[in-house]
Amino acid sequence: MAETAELILDGKSITLPVFEGTEHEKAFDIGKLRDQTGYVTLDSGYKNTGATKSAITFLDGEEGILRYRGYPIEQLAEKSSFLEVAYLLIYGTLPTEAQLKEFSGQITKHTLVHEDIRKIFDGFPSSTHPMAILSSLTCALTGFYPESINPNQSTEEIDLTIVRLMAKMSTIAAWTYKNSVGHPLNYPRNDLDYCANFLYMMFSFPTEKYEVNPVVVSAINKLLILHADHEQNCSTSTVRLVGSANASLYGSVSAGINALWGRCTAGPTRK
Repeated sequence: MAETAELILDGKSITLPVFEGTEHEKAFDIGKLRDQTGYVTLDSGYKNTGATKSAITFLDGEEGILRYRGYPIEQLAEKSSFLEVAYLLIYGTLPTEAQLKEFSGQITKHTLVHEDIRKIFDGFPSSTHPMAILSSLTCALTGFYPESINPNQSTEEIDLTIVRLMAKMSTIAAWTYKNSVGHPLNYPRNDLDYCANFLYMMFSFPTEKYEVNPVVVSAINKLLILHADHEQNCSTSTVRLVGSANASLYGSVSAGINALWGRCTAGPTRK
């Protein structure tokens, strides 16, 4: 028999379904509470509200626990690449060797951005905050790929949008840094993996040969894995909220970047 909770309101008994999360957390389902009682709930700051059911990530900061799809973060950081972990988060399973090769190859293929995006950088003074540039140019990708606005995209079209976003984000982020320090922008190199290419675009100069340090590549790989997902925090919630209006993925992620830009971005809300 399914577990339930009972709410007594004005002498009337209301039954609330109880759900159990992937880590055995318990939650009341109050989705029909207003229909049954006319009441809504108040949870200022979403301190005790789960907005959706998900098995993507479990985070317990007090206990030092972080799991992606059930895998301990220590295991993933030690044995996996960032793109492997990204695949895991997006599609639910670790990729096979063939799947990873295809996924990585597609991302490498799409790291180059339209030249008109490069021209947009000329409109930003070097003093512009990097998050403002990153958010603006991420949203601008919608203009270059207007088909992403279609809420009825096929699975293949959605996958392509995901690949384009992941691929071009590293280029835009690196160019944003270069713009902030007044350096010339570097085009991506398809002979480098994701993290090495990011470092190359960030720190190389056209005047001298740049050697990618494998120790730094490994560190960047681990940092990206550790920051790949953090449950239903402020920026994640913002992306979901904007996306629920059938905004493009680029516009939704741009909104999440703006949320991440704020001083207080963490939140305890589970997903």
